[in-house]
Amino acid sequence: MKFKFDSDQEYQVDAVESVVGLFDGQAFVRNQLTVPTGATFQVVPNRLDLTPGQLLDNLKKVQEDRGLEQDDTLEMLTDNVETLRGEEDITFPNFSVEMETGTGKTYVYIRTALRLYETYGMRKFIIVVPSVAVREGVKKTLEVTKPHFDKLFGKPPYHFAVYDSARRSQVSGFALSDGIEIMVMTIDAFKRAETVIRQSREGLDPPIYQLQETRPVLILDEPQNMESELSVSALASLNPVCALRYSATHRNAYNVVYRLTPFDAYRQGLVKRIEVASVIQQDNENLPFVRVEELILQGRIPRAKLSVHKLMKSGKIQEKPITVRGGDNLVDKTGRAEYEGFVVDEINPGSGFIRFANNQELTLGGEQGSDRDAIFEAQIAFTIEEHFRRQRRFKDQGIKVLSLFFIDKVDNYAPDEGKLKLMFAKAFDEIKQGYDEWKGVNATDVQKAYFATKTKKTGETEVLDSTGKTQQDDEAFNLIMREKERLLSFEEPVAFIFSHSALREGWDNPNVFQICTMREVGSDTERRQQVGRGIRLPVNQDGDRIRDDQINVLTVVASETYERFVAGLQSEIEAAYGEGGVPPKPTNRTNRTTIRLRKAFMLKPEFKSLWDKIKHKTRYSVEIDSEKLIEETVTELNSRTINPPRVTVSKASVSIDDVKDFFEPIILSGAKSAIDLAGRYPLPNLIEVMESLMENTSPPMRLSRSTLLEVFKRTTQRDAATANPHEFAVTAVNILKDKLSEQLVSGIKYEKDGTWFEQSLFVEEIVTSKDYIVQSVASGGAGGTHLYDGVIWDSEGIEKPFAEALEKRADVKLYIKLPDWFVVTTPIGNYNPDWAIVMDDPENDGDKLYLVRETKGTLKLEELRPDEKRKILCGRKHFEDTLGTSYKVLTESNQLPSGGV
Repeated sequence: MKFKFDSDQEYQVDAVESVVGLFDGQAFVRNQLTVPTGATFQVVPNRLDLTPGQLLDNLKKVQEDRGLEQDDTLEMLTDNVETLRGEEDITFPNFSVEMETGTGKTYVYIRTALRLYETYGMRKFIIVVPSVAVREGVKKTLEVTKPHFDKLFGKPPYHFAVYDSARRSQVSGFALSDGIEIMVMTIDAFKRAETVIRQSREGLDPPIYQLQETRPVLILDEPQNMESELSVSALASLNPVCALRYSATHRNAYNVVYRLTPFDAYRQGLVKRIEVASVIQQDNENLPFVRVEELILQGRIPRAKLSVHKLMKSGKIQEKPITVRGGDNLVDKTGRAEYEGFVVDEINPGSGFIRFANNQELTLGGEQGSDRDAIFEAQIAFTIEEHFRRQRRFKDQGIKVLSLFFIDKVDNYAPDEGKLKLMFAKAFDEIKQGYDEWKGVNATDVQKAYFATKTKKTGETEVLDSTGKTQQDDEAFNLIMREKERLLSFEEPVAFIFSHSALREGWDNPNVFQICTMREVGSDTERRQQVGRGIRLPVNQDGDRIRDDQINVLTVVASETYERFVAGLQSEIEAAYGEGGVPPKPTNRTNRTTIRLRKAFMLKPEFKSLWDKIKHKTRYSVEIDSEKLIEETVTELNSRTINPPRVTVSKASVSIDDVKDFFEPIILSGAKSAIDLAGRYPLPNLIEVMESLMENTSPPMRLSRSTLLEVFKRTTQRDAATANPHEFAVTAVNILKDKLSEQLVSGIKYEKDGTWFEQSLFVEEIVTSKDYIVQSVASGGAGGTHLYDGVIWDSEGIEKPFAEALEKRADVKLYIKLPDWFVVTTPIGNYNPDWAIVMDDPENDGDKLYLVRETKGTLKLEELRPDEKRKILCGRKHFEDTLGTSYKVLTESNQLPSGGV
């Protein structure tokens, strides 16, 4: 299997171009071999000519374009660093890209590096990662994306390597190369003074001096793990041009240039949807139950929030939250003598535990008083059964299903007699009897564990409860990173994976469909980390990404109530993004339902007439007005400022510190242009550069060379094009693409292609969650008119109330929430309209209206995203002009039948 990559995913392109836009106005820097002042070595460095003011202006423009809050200042990090010339204060700007887990941030930042080279000539990049496990994941992505990027960028001269302290020549090669160099380093490889890269050997300068002189662009993967003073100092020691920070969970958001929230990822179908199967103990109050929800230190008196079984006035026992302090007696708090001895002795938020007078000690998230083994057995059995069902459904589509277990203790699994291993074998052997394809499979062949191990002096191997922070942990986690493709093959029997602490960034596999959590949830982000290990979209045996909402569902088998799991997950995301970033609630796995096709409706004359009108597929043709395209492009191009390449000078005085023996610069003025470098470099074939940019940036488009040449001939920017050809080409191509997109839509014509959507494409049953359907039920002469007996809605604020309103209208005779396969082809991607409706015609008694309607939050199309608006305009041409069917955009149902736009 080879993973395949899609270069046209809009959200990824937007993330790339947001970073590229930060350096708008920077001249293209050609390779220049230089000898740094005081050095005995040469380097080919990056160079940034933009002033901080220009960077800030670009930042604000990017943030405005992306709908982000605009920052007033650049977020700089500064530290005093030992360099070739002695101690210097190194200051560098930081820019953050927030992308939800599973949406391809590693792909994005590699592509960003290649775009920065293509656009500005930046060529030295260091990817800094927090651990060996993440490093291995990045290395794997660099390897598997190389053929893809070679094709996308026309085989650019780029080389990548993992930093190896034993290879001193590696740093020299990085510094001297005139191609694109990408080095992957763990922060620990250069964080401390004793690391090899900071040491002088054989009279030579420390290797880090060469890296400093290349002025690398730092790409920080999971930078929330690099926020300590020591880590910041280490990053500054590389003397970077800037730091680009990529994470789903930034601790500090430095100058955010792109944000893809969990809500965005859910809405766009970029990750699996989540459902929760809650496995909990009920109606067993025989033991005193205590669960530690929160440990609080406000002021000087620590407190704890606990869940306990409390005696209610009705005589029932219910699980309730309480807050306790030192000395509190749970007998008094619960009204139950069963809690005798549970007097709070110590609450320690720093160490994360609470201890009672009876010596019972519980950590944050821990509980006692429940039958954990019984819960474990039920979780394992449910996960196996769910796995078997899914694999049976997905086998014909070439999808291998994986299940991931997070266990509480390694000792419960690792030994031959480990209770979880025995539970799994027992459940597997019992459940497989109902599945012929599994009957001949041995339970030991389908499972694998990834635990940290340590070899003793005696040669014995000890299995450890991993923390996620040791070398042994890294070695264990690397296994799944290196064997990802093999795990996805049907030839590999392993399908059930057990781990203790595989909750770190970088540990994932796209085909995990079940996550069974048999461990206490401790940290503030652990639920989100657990879910993050399984939300990537799956792939089939050919490496193709699957984009089917019926398949892309992750089931979390949790040892807590659905409500508690969801509340915890929501609060974790809300803490990171605010309420606006929270995706729809995960569905309750035990709250599933099936909606069924009303086959009799297909025999109704209303359906037959509607389907005859809308079923036809079409092809489109576009007439491009080349003269208009050239004229509009030239008009806008002439109004743009294209800066020439230049040398800038900053004025500073030199001061001697009164305490330490070193010089420090005091900047007196910002950078000013001193030398115009226009005309100093050989001119490229400008038309070839423009042609390449047209085809290799998203969306890819083609124009004749004569059209590109005519733009150059007519513009008044020819001197600027000569002075800075690459900047001219980028500016002209961006304008051309925007104008061309407008023409593609405005000039599009559709015609029937002689094919149509068959009624047989409507599936008879759809399994979904009760939480996301509107029941279609006849009542009082209205309702019950949907093609299925329930309507699956995608947006709670728009589609749900629209469907509810249709169910209350007697004049609506039949309607369909159009399925995903019902699409209209457009130049900017497939368009799936929302609704098809049959209703009484109020103007002509007895007649029917046949309508296609799109529901949006606004009737002002200019407020929609450009591609949304363009698809709607194409939909109008398809339905109204070609199929003769009424098509409009609505915000609510009372605009039917003739309202909207």
